[in-house]
Amino acid sequence: MVNIIAEISKYMMIVLMAAYTFSCFSIFAQSYEEDEKRVYILQNVLMFLMQFLAYAVMYLKTGEQKLLLFFAVQVVLLVAVILLYSILYPNVSRLIVNNMCMLLSVGLIMITRLSYESAVKQFIFIALGTAFGLVVPVLIRKLKFLADWVYIYAGVGFAALLLVAVFAATSGGAKLGFSIGGIGIQPSEFVKILFVFYVAASLKNSTEFKNVVITTAVAAAHVLILVVSTDLGAALILFVVYLVMLYVATKQPLYAAAGIGAGSLAAVAGYHLFAHIKIRVSAWKDPFASYNEGGYQVAQSLFAIGTGSWFGMGLCQGSPDLIPVAESDFIFSAIAEELGVIFALCVILICVSCYVMFLNIAMELRNRFYKLVALGLGTCYIFQVFLTIGGVTKFIPSTGVTLPLVSYGGSSILSSMIMIGIIQGLYILREDEEEELEWKREMAARKRRAKAAREKRERSGNGGRNSEDYEGQRQNPGRRTGGGQKRNGAGQDEPGRERAIKDEQRGSRNKKPTKEKSKFEEVPKQRIR
Repeated sequence: MVNIIAEISKYMMIVLMAAYTFSCFSIFAQSYEEDEKRVYILQNVLMFLMQFLAYAVMYLKTGEQKLLLFFAVQVVLLVAVILLYSILYPNVSRLIVNNMCMLLSVGLIMITRLSYESAVKQFIFIALGTAFGLVVPVLIRKLKFLADWVYIYAGVGFAALLLVAVFAATSGGAKLGFSIGGIGIQPSEFVKILFVFYVAASLKNSTEFKNVVITTAVAAAHVLILVVSTDLGAALILFVVYLVMLYVATKQPLYAAAGIGAGSLAAVAGYHLFAHIKIRVSAWKDPFASYNEGGYQVAQSLFAIGTGSWFGMGLCQGSPDLIPVAESDFIFSAIAEELGVIFALCVILICVSCYVMFLNIAMELRNRFYKLVALGLGTCYIFQVFLTIGGVTKFIPSTGVTLPLVSYGGSSILSSMIMIGIIQGLYILREDEEEELEWKREMAARKRRAKAAREKRERSGNGGRNSEDYEGQRQNPGRRTGGGQKRNGAGQDEPGRERAIKDEQRGSRNKKPTKEKSKFEEVPKQRIR
């Protein structure tokens, strides 16, 4: 009976995940705020239903009641995240919040399936990351001098990477970070954010050739330290992020072409210099031929994806624990095996919808610094997703990076949630810019209306005076407004008038009769309002 429930639940989870994924893109077609709110509520309902099904199946399979308690605690945390973002930041992007919660839910489900202890640690990091994520938008909105810390970003990031390269222990062929109190810290995850801020601040100040050379030299120093530490995934991410930001800031295809050429030469040189890279390339070319010499991870990953097929084996019915480091680097393969390729593709599309929102925010921001920050963080996020999924599917050589918000790892979770917090802060800034622009438009419209009303009153006053003058001329035909001859005494005008009549009678015999000018032509034509 339990197997039947597990089998039915996997199809229900796929349907729920597909419906959620569809809503992620249908939200862009909504024209009214009320319709968007209904879609967001629907997304939350779909997420919690899927999470309930997953933990119900795992409970039925294992009989461990602690799973039900863990599920309840997760629901409380996710509801708190959604409500706190909505209350503290009414203008926040609900789509990004919902996508973050969904990806965290998927990651917790799969990590719980693989290792309950690791899932508990992941939950603690998520709670800590939530606290950071709620504080970061305030800092982004209030601190107006972030663009001035150009070399502070570069100095802190460079120093952190240098400490890792000198003092960190080698693990899996690479120097990644330190272990403090049993908790691993990977500084490169946080240096990625500092690197984006440095490049954005530097290119915001100037895009002249001299400044571009200096910025490129500092960026190259970051990448070289990571290469020396054989942290190739982080080095590749920084390289691509810098290339994209440089091209967008300068709009010079020559810089992009030069960067691609330099990157290609560096890749060839790295292949010949580092044995670690040779092993990964050979595993990528044919993981089964080098099964015992580095190809084991990729081979097991391909086995898992092929075994799961479209609809998956069902939770607790596959063998994802045979995949090395399945809860971190190869979690996508574990998801594909037990939940199916369709479910895994939906995870990819949710990541893409996050990236679309990042780009949307970047394009609508007017501040050049914040625009480049949004672009850099979005590129960092989506390229890391590409590296992770490309590595486990043998599309590219494995680079050892994690899937953001899904894979196990304290540094990865914290940096990803801080990144989301920064993006939310930029989204709020964008809303502030739109409100300010709308206020300026309203003030300009009020000034135009006031000016039009003032001109209307002036025209009405001028028209009234002209009409009074005309009426006065009609009632007093003998009145002259100019400096004509005026005689003393009323009777002295009569002789002059008689002479004028006689002269007119004599002259009329020699002149052609003229049409009398209409009195209405003497009145100036008023403008129709």
